[in-house]
Amino acid sequence: MISEDFVVERDDLAQCKVIETELPEAGALPSEALLVKVDRFAFTTNNITYAVAGDELKYWQLFPAPKGFGNIPVWGFGEVIASRHPAVAEGERLFGYFPMATHLIIEATDVSKRGLRDGAAHRQVAASVYNIYARVGNDPAFAGRKGDQQALLRPLFMLSFMVDDYLAENDFFGAQTAMLSSASSKTAFGLAHLIHTQRESVTVIGLTSASNVDFVRSLGCYDEVLTYDHATSVPSSTPVVYVDMAGNSRLRETLHRHFGEAIRYSGRIGLTHRATSPDEPDLPGAKPRFFFAPDQMRKRAREWGPGGIDQRFGIAWDGFGPRLDQWIRIVEGRGPEAVQKIYLDTLAGRIPPEQGHMLSLLD
Repeated sequence: MISEDFVVERDDLAQCKVIETELPEAGALPSEALLVKVDRFAFTTNNITYAVAGDELKYWQLFPAPKGFGNIPVWGFGEVIASRHPAVAEGERLFGYFPMATHLIIEATDVSKRGLRDGAAHRQVAASVYNIYARVGNDPAFAGRKGDQQALLRPLFMLSFMVDDYLAENDFFGAQTAMLSSASSKTAFGLAHLIHTQRESVTVIGLTSASNVDFVRSLGCYDEVLTYDHATSVPSSTPVVYVDMAGNSRLRETLHRHFGEAIRYSGRIGLTHRATSPDEPDLPGAKPRFFFAPDQMRKRAREWGPGGIDQRFGIAWDGFGPRLDQWIRIVEGRGPEAVQKIYLDTLAGRIPPEQGHMLSLLD
């Protein structure tokens, strides 16, 4: 049996190709291993962030690829087509972190009624959340369109949820204005929704390109929407927290020099613009720092106890999920050519913000 993998050049993300790797026969799988067919996965600008930060955050190590290439992790669904684990049957449906590929071998461990973990040694370098697979075959929340929405938005909304929690825990660093770049991105409007619906004293400003203004305004979760060239129209004395989804060094410098010490927090979350300079100058205001959601999750897991994060996140998702039918149109693509097209269009910023892409390398 052959697996097809979509890989990209780590030093030039615009270069990509499909490679074939031979899979072992079912009987030759390691003890307690699973052979999983990856049948559909979500692809968003957040996956581009995974690629850009692949070395720094060790995403490239999760799914090995030939030297100089990387396999971008994606959130999606797979079917167990061969199992050496006594508690996992063939035909099981899993939701979790997959490679852009047709198949994945999982070394199943910590198997429970709700899920399992991939115990492969090379996967332990990243946060444990990336190695967990939910068993969703009988879960109506993961069926059909709802399942696609979960794949497209749930992991991103978890990031939004943890950023909101971090800001609230710190009382928004004394600011009452939150400014979000790349406001049309799914992580940004998830965060805007949480702040808008839960933090009445905080004004949410979305920064976006002129072409996306109408979409961002239609979401109804931003108090004000500005194009990037009007970002400094906000009075410079306004205390703000800046949540940077764009990863644009020039924009970050412009805002820091405009607001100066009034920037109380500057969090680097995403890299949708892929315009981060390796040699950024020291800037006035709060020092820009990368927000790593698993750190906040580990902290809250200790403080809230077993199930605490899931319970609170579930309540937040129940308020967010019903809005997705109005905000996102799901578009499907199957086969290597379709995957390559959406990948390159996403890399180049050509995907309309109202689209959510569910892909498969299987024809």
